[in-house]
Amino acid sequence: MRAAKSMGFLSSPPPYLSLLALNSSLVAPTALTAGVSYASADAGILDSTNAGNCIPLSRQVEYFNATRAKMVAAAGSAAVKALLTKSIFLIGVGSNDLFVFAATEAARNRSAAEQQSDAAALFADLISNYSATITELYAMGARKFAIINVGLVGCVPAVRVLDPAGACADGLNQLAAGFDAELRSLLAGLAPKLPGFVYSLADSFGLTQSTFADPQASGYTDIAGACCGSGRLLAEADCFPNSTLCSTVSERDQHVFWDRYHPAQRACLLTAQAFYDGPAQYTTPINFKQLAQST
Repeated sequence: MRAAKSMGFLSSPPPYLSLLALNSSLVAPTALTAGVSYASADAGILDSTNAGNCIPLSRQVEYFNATRAKMVAAAGSAAVKALLTKSIFLIGVGSNDLFVFAATEAARNRSAAEQQSDAAALFADLISNYSATITELYAMGARKFAIINVGLVGCVPAVRVLDPAGACADGLNQLAAGFDAELRSLLAGLAPKLPGFVYSLADSFGLTQSTFADPQASGYTDIAGACCGSGRLLAEADCFPNSTLCSTVSERDQHVFWDRYHPAQRACLLTAQAFYDGPAQYTTPINFKQLAQST
């Protein structure tokens, strides 16, 4: 929401399916003035990731295409083309693909060499789908892309709780680093091939690394446990209405994580600030603010 407000919006874009459920006639005017969100919990780059429990990236693109058709019908193709050219397309996906892959590899008891080969094949599939997604959106009129890489997924409470000492899973973090390197190469390679294509790649991995290296600098006292859940680290179950909660707002603000997978509100705010107009090392080749202002 902080990034949306910085760009002049009152709030984050509303969910597409909520608009459809409320009144399908609201889709076009909302998209033309405030944008629309197609994000889905548990979604991945691959259709197979958490299949049946989420809206995969490919379906989200289909929903945007349907929205675009409604926009054209309402405002005309020229106006929609001009709007999409200056619109920001925010994509942050990939963590769930890595979670599913890691769990599958562990169940298969693969050797180190086999795991390395499997990871290379996974990266190839993920990057192929990511490239196809960006290219498809570009063909529909998208030009400005704000991309968030995969963070330290091996350090979320749900993973830490599996270790007796509550340590991060280095193997999972190495997977994230490997994917992030491939994503960075993909974007750099697409730029000269797609006229007018502009992007900002936000480094969630690097930002989280810096935060965990010196949590007190960001006002955190707990970087391992959740603020809502149950069991050790409050990470043995999801957050429910009857779950154990951090006792005060101040305590919540001192936690990086709200539940066993997701960051707390203040952590999200600091992340948005870093990517929008924060330190240069967390975005490349430009930050989100510069992306929004680019012509």
